[in-house]
Amino acid sequence: MKLSLIGIGCGNPDHLTIEAIAALNRADLILLPDKGEEKAALAHLRAKLLARHLTRTVPQRSFAMPKRRKDQGYLAGVNDWHDEIAACWLSEIAQAGHPEHVALLVWGDPSLYDSTLRIAARISPAPEIRVVPGITSLSMLTAAHRIPLNGLGDAVAILPARVLREKGWPEGIATLAVFLDDGSTLADQPEDCLIWWGAYLGMEEEALIAGRLGDLRDEIATTRAALRAQHGWIMDLYLLRRP
Repeated sequence: MKLSLIGIGCGNPDHLTIEAIAALNRADLILLPDKGEEKAALAHLRAKLLARHLTRTVPQRSFAMPKRRKDQGYLAGVNDWHDEIAACWLSEIAQAGHPEHVALLVWGDPSLYDSTLRIAARISPAPEIRVVPGITSLSMLTAAHRIPLNGLGDAVAILPARVLREKGWPEGIATLAVFLDDGSTLADQPEDCLIWWGAYLGMEEEALIAGRLGDLRDEIATTRAALRAQHGWIMDLYLLRRP
């Protein structure tokens, strides 16, 4: 079996690459996760993207996305969760008659804070995996704010908010790209650092805030909460830079 993991960017159909469009149209089956009513807007975005770019009829199967258990350690919980997702893939593939070429759509790029590659590695027998890179949310953020990712000659660290909360700002690093924040991490960061925050990057709902963190912390928290309440979900990230 061939398994294509296709980066689709942040939800804007214009951001799919020519390679990604070709990979979608080569597939014999497209697997789509169903994350419930709360994230129905994400399913709508995927459907809009497929309607725009598929030039032939490709069978699609949705599967109920398992939820990660919170009653065990983080890594153990994630490992069990990935096992469950892999089992869902295999079940849907079997019900579809074991097609030769299966595709999955991956938000952003499969290499950056996404577990699809790790889940694919659990499939047995091992499929022939092909990764189609997509525009990352980090690239979208720097483009939207019209800034370089790094300061002149400076290092950049890419990390989840959980690590920043638990371990603090890495030594010798001027710029942080922070993913997967639940909205609580900025409260403990230095007031004089600069922030470039963005949500729904590349979409009609795109929201951007930039400036000194101490002046914007409350505005970002309020804006984030309002957007999440309005849309039922949020995808956001930010850069922090020491002055």
